[in-house]
Amino acid sequence: MCGRFTLTADQDSFEDRFSFTGFDLGWVPSFNIAPTQKVLTVTNDGSENRPELMRWGLVPSWAKDPKIGNRMINARSETLTEKPSFRTAFERRRCLIPADGFYEWKREGKAKKPMLITANPGGLFAFAGLWETWKQPDDSWLLTCAIITTSANEFMTSIHDRMPVILPREFEASWLDPEERDTAMLSELLLPYDSDRMEAYEVSTLVNSPRNNFPEVIEPVATLF
Repeated sequence: MCGRFTLTADQDSFEDRFSFTGFDLGWVPSFNIAPTQKVLTVTNDGSENRPELMRWGLVPSWAKDPKIGNRMINARSETLTEKPSFRTAFERRRCLIPADGFYEWKREGKAKKPMLITANPGGLFAFAGLWETWKQPDDSWLLTCAIITTSANEFMTSIHDRMPVILPREFEASWLDPEERDTAMLSELLLPYDSDRMEAYEVSTLVNSPRNNFPEVIEPVATLF
């Protein structure tokens, strides 16, 4: 799964990386992004990439209560076409979720050690995501998203048996294309990332609390690989 991640880059860096300009997002570098918080997403309207801040935790359009999103932060790649909560979004509403690291807790006996995992190495990358709209009681629209997960690659297996889908850069345009509705083809993009392009190290248990969102959270305790 993926329950925490980082986006510590400034807006100029991810504007260039994800090909959008002229949007005042007010993004502040974040070292401990948690479910229900606003996250940066990138969508495409058929002509250009567009950034949007969405709440992490997908709320289907048919939901009666937005709290359902609190437990829908991840979507398993293997069942996207089967789950009513994700099926339509997979076909019609896909996004990128930029990041420069994600956390996973490695179990060692009774202890769980928080690990920060990076890719490319240590640069920006994008999770494959889905997004939805939900009409609120005041008739405004709530935008929400989920991160797609897959089975762990060789690198991740010693840490956890699942991992977020990190899309290779060459797949990003196809994933965002609003005209692409071939879910069989899209499913083929949702593979475990290249182990050789990933690194990890142990971090402080400061990360266990989402209230802790400062640079010290990502400082290494010990190097794993």
